[in-house]
Amino acid sequence: MSTDPVEVLLRWQDRGAIWRVVGRRSDSVTVALYDCTGGQEVDRFTSTDPALLRFLGERATSEG
Repeated sequence: MSTDPVEVLLRWQDRGAIWRVVGRRSDSVTVALYDCTGGQEVDRFTSTDPALLRFLGERATSEG
């Protein structure tokens, strides 16, 4: 996985796959990566990266 979590999410959604926030704290977030249908979790990661927290804001998913 790239060391830049924002880049990971952008590449993931650019390929038509889905990401979802599955855990959130004031200083960290856990994101699950799903296949294009959103049915099968492929991977997940937790990050405290401030750029990722800003990128996500209050969003919970790449869908819609």
